[in-house]
Amino acid sequence: MTQPSWLDVQRGEAPLLVSIPHTGLDLAGLEDRFVSPWLARRDADWWIEKLYDFASDLGATIVRTTISRSIIDVNRDPSGVSLYPGQATTELCPTTTFDGEPLYKAGLEPDVDGVAERRTTYFEPYHTALETEIARLRGLHGKIVLYDCHSIRSIIPRLFEGKLPLFNLGTNSGKSTDPVLEKQVADIMAATGRPFVVNGRFKGGWITRHHGNPEAGVHALQMELSCRGYMLEPVGKVEQANWPSRYDPDFAAPMRKTLTEILTTALNWAKA
Repeated sequence: MTQPSWLDVQRGEAPLLVSIPHTGLDLAGLEDRFVSPWLARRDADWWIEKLYDFASDLGATIVRTTISRSIIDVNRDPSGVSLYPGQATTELCPTTTFDGEPLYKAGLEPDVDGVAERRTTYFEPYHTALETEIARLRGLHGKIVLYDCHSIRSIIPRLFEGKLPLFNLGTNSGKSTDPVLEKQVADIMAATGRPFVVNGRFKGGWITRHHGNPEAGVHALQMELSCRGYMLEPVGKVEQANWPSRYDPDFAAPMRKTLTEILTTALNWAKA
């Protein structure tokens, strides 16, 4: 089966699978249906593919989609059930931004058939790719680590109170990975002296919860980073004139160093 052009799979041999589901900017030819293309792309996980580009040097397998999360969010429950009951969130095919603004022009939101089509076209192939790589790597190793990469603006009152910690590790409240690995990653975050939390506001999305299976040797972690840790976040309102800020390798270097330590530690744990 031919791999879709929007799906990028870089195969490695190490027991480490890196998922990058939210950096996509491709609006699938539907730009005219959105209030604005910028608004449709605003909540992307900006520059995460650059921040983690060292992962290939570790021998990791990397799975990434270039389709925007505003088209379909491959980290949501495909049934439409909220992963965070009682808390504000966005849907499988979001109709609002993180701040609650309408994404689509009136009457142009995706209907039931449209959501089903996007699920078949984009959601299912992404997860099939993850399942294929999980099976391949498990054939090579006794256990593997699935590491799901994310980032978000530090202050979004609709989603969480105050300022989000810099590092937000999610393991589905300990269900998606071995507690030893969780503690090793937590210790690295703690050693930075910067704000962090384990299973706080972000406990892990569908990728972590669905594919994480410690009993079967698949240990899943989600890392949600506050954008201020690796890029310059504007003070006050985020607008087209100030967001996203450019990727500055020097500014990102301290966080990149910590993330390299985290992935190296996870890799060594899986090999042990």
